[in-house]
Amino acid sequence: MSASSAARAYPAPARPYGTTTAPTPARQPAPPRLRLVRAPSHARTRVPFVLVCMGVLAAALLGALLLNTQMAKNSYEKYDLGIELGRLDQDAKDLSAALDAKGSPSQLAKAASALGMVPSEGTGWIRLSDGTVQGAAGGR
Repeated sequence: MSASSAARAYPAPARPYGTTTAPTPARQPAPPRLRLVRAPSHARTRVPFVLVCMGVLAAALLGALLLNTQMAKNSYEKYDLGIELGRLDQDAKDLSAALDAKGSPSQLAKAASALGMVPSEGTGWIRLSDGTVQGAAGGR
């Protein structure tokens, strides 16, 4: 399109024959209504929200780090206590075996003879009402 065709003015359309229109009175513009206008609101800054989010994130990361460190410490303590428990269990088994060895009849007879005791020939009873010994309670 050329510049001359864009600026061309077209004639107004013709009115049909026999139509007459009455002139319309010009309207008066309404007076402007006055109203209270608020002051423009200031745009809120996002800095406090971002700082709170960063603080929550930092607290969560710090909490996870402390929790992980505490769990590692407890794991080492559990390992050390497990080793100590194994050692104490072995000591208890050794002491139980030594007690069983000293409680055997042959060991008891050796210990009694070392103390000067002699085997008894029979069985005797003590009567509690008068304190007398009944039966054969003699030794060698």
